[in-house]
Amino acid sequence: MAPLAQGTKVLTEGGQDKVFQNTFEIPPGEKLLKAYACYLSSSTGPVIGTLYLSNKRLAFCSDNPLCQYSPSGQQQWMYHKVVLLLDQLSTVSPYSNMLNPSEKYILVVTRDGCEFSFMGFISYDKALKNKNEALQHLQPHWDNDMVRNIPVQ
Repeated sequence: MAPLAQGTKVLTEGGQDKVFQNTFEIPPGEKLLKAYACYLSSSTGPVIGTLYLSNKRLAFCSDNPLCQYSPSGQQQWMYHKVVLLLDQLSTVSPYSNMLNPSEKYILVVTRDGCEFSFMGFISYDKALKNKNEALQHLQPHWDNDMVRNIPVQ
């Protein structure tokens, strides 16, 4: 059902580029390269949404608003968004669950040590390849240690 809702949104707004522009503030010179339906792992469980890869950043937005509470206890419905500048990333690592190798994730770590796990890609290998190409084009001095396989127990 979620891919159908996402497809409808993309059609009604005029394509992935328009959805990206309407969801995030786009600085001059930024260009959307790819968009992927996937899940973001969070402390409350996986959040379904779209991961956008541009020439400047990775950006994720949930498909549906999530209920959050303000410090005063007021209920708020907000989209879950994550924006990571490509030049602030430390590593992008594919890994899989050792007990269930079909569970594949992409771990993104920022230079300040924040970690984000994305999973449930329709085409995991293509998503990983495109992210690596974008990052290596941006940071040609990165060595092969930036991208590595990490088994998870």
